[in-house]
Amino acid sequence: MTLKTLYFIGVTTQKSAIFNIFPHWMKVFGIEDARICGIDLPVHSSADTYRDVVKQIKNDDDAVGALITTHKIDLYKAAYDMFEKIDENALLLGEVSCISKRRDKLFAFAKDPVASGMALNAFINDDHFLNTGAEVLILGAGGSALAITTYLLSGARYDGFPSKIIIANRSLERLNEARKVFFKYLKDANIVFEIVPDKETSDKLLEQLTPFSIVINATGLGKDRQGSPLTENAVFPENAYVWDFNYRGDLLFLRQAYLQQDKHIHIEDGWIYFVHNWLICLEEVFNIIITSDMYDACFESAVAHRQS
Repeated sequence: MTLKTLYFIGVTTQKSAIFNIFPHWMKVFGIEDARICGIDLPVHSSADTYRDVVKQIKNDDDAVGALITTHKIDLYKAAYDMFEKIDENALLLGEVSCISKRRDKLFAFAKDPVASGMALNAFINDDHFLNTGAEVLILGAGGSALAITTYLLSGARYDGFPSKIIIANRSLERLNEARKVFFKYLKDANIVFEIVPDKETSDKLLEQLTPFSIVINATGLGKDRQGSPLTENAVFPENAYVWDFNYRGDLLFLRQAYLQQDKHIHIEDGWIYFVHNWLICLEEVFNIIITSDMYDACFESAVAHRQS
């Protein structure tokens, strides 16, 4: 039997829990003829490499699409002209996290703003920003950082914008790109773009946050690359929400937060984000509607088979 192939483009894809979970999700959806195929690429691969991957998906008769993690921005820059249609968020952010294929035509989507928003709302109250005046510090300015910022500025939350959104990154080029993306929001929202040449600078930004603020590791450190964007001397604010977009790896960022639990810190890894991101992409790729009952079954299955 010929199997429909969903490509998974990342850095260390075989370490992902999705390979354990995918077959069980397919049973929930009633799909019997699908498989997942990982493609591992070095971070910031060449444009030709990204174009070759997109060409492979296009020319593979069994391919139904792809989910992209680390390479979302670089792949988009290299191959945006190879897509028949690009959705609004992908155009805004200059990234692609999901590719669907209809016959020989490829469609590009940025699903992360929705997925990250759903994950955020799973652990903070609807009135969090309104009641606490909390700020958000986002360490990193890649695709996932821009995605959560897009959600925070979308007006989807009852409590409006955070009192301040700080996007901090080592690369000035990425910060300038982020500034262009969110330029239209600068009149209505307090968005600050900070260059952080070293971890000590990130520590200083952390120390200035108000209580109940949200601190996000969107750098990728702690997953495919070991480490944390903060030093061991970093001081989290009281009642902070510390969120690592990673769910696997050394997760040093979260371990640093655990050492300060006397401050009543809420600690969240990237597991819920991971599940939402995959399910939203699968819905698009397989052209299905995932009902609430199916979502519940998928979450239960994901937990059961996370370590299997």
